[in-house]
Amino acid sequence: IKECYERYKEKGKKGKILMEDDNKLFPILADSKRFGDLYISDYVNIIDKKVEVQFSAITVFLPDKTIAVLYRGTDNTLVGWKEDFNMTFSSKVPAQLDAVEYLEKIASKYKGNLRVIGHSKGGNLSVYAAAFCNKKVKDRIIEAYNFDGPGFKDDIIESKEYNEITNKIYNYIPQTSVIGRMLKHKGKLTIVKSIEKGIMQHDLYSWQVLGDKFIESELTNSSEFIDRTLTDWLLHVDVKQRKIFVDTVFEILDATEASSFSELSQKKFAAAKTIITKYQALDEESKKYVNKALNMFLVAGRESIGAIRKK
Repeated sequence: IKECYERYKEKGKKGKILMEDDNKLFPILADSKRFGDLYISDYVNIIDKKVEVQFSAITVFLPDKTIAVLYRGTDNTLVGWKEDFNMTFSSKVPAQLDAVEYLEKIASKYKGNLRVIGHSKGGNLSVYAAAFCNKKVKDRIIEAYNFDGPGFKDDIIESKEYNEITNKIYNYIPQTSVIGRMLKHKGKLTIVKSIEKGIMQHDLYSWQVLGDKFIESELTNSSEFIDRTLTDWLLHVDVKQRKIFVDTVFEILDATEASSFSELSQKKFAAAKTIITKYQALDEESKKYVNKALNMFLVAGRESIGAIRKK
């Protein structure tokens, strides 16, 4: 990691930094006794709009001779977020299959027990890869860590492969988790205190640590509301409707010709005009599905508020 940072400096600190605070963390990691000498390898980064995949991973060799396979979460590309939402109607998305292939490749290349780790979509990938890799690799996995990543549809949760590793799954979510409450999870759950509010608690830099442990908390009513709303919405909007809804929403966003949410925000007025025009041009069936899905979400939200108030 130290050498990686030195190369970064030599290139005038030119590179893709996803989070602003990474600029502060990177030199601290490089200079630290704990992380600076960790060896990193096998970095991959795949973004393919055509097959709707955004996948990135890297391998880190730890002092205890174990290998940490790290999956990155969603970046701010539209194709990355589209793939996340595809999980609501598809049991397998391309990044999950890439995650299995990557883990098996690393296991065949290096000796040692394995830890699989990820944040956001990367957390989902870590659990999926641990569950669906081949048995020889699965037997070498010590732990699978999911940091506020979405869960899975019923067919995955109930599968033999998934249930073989539930005792190795560690889920960490902030007290008002949104992303980490999507779909279903199994395994140990730890609620972490965050100093942010709402969906901004998804930012790991807001999670509180004391010594070598997270400061634990309890789920808020807001998180319970989100969980109930999403669960009810998924129950009442069938798989076909979810697919049409997600495809249509991202087709509208794609019309702006922006490749990321950053680009959308930079030209928000022009983008808003394009989005409205594109929506108005939709065929009546697509409009019907979009409107119905949004209405169902609002209904689920109202019912969730009522249920929480009765507690």
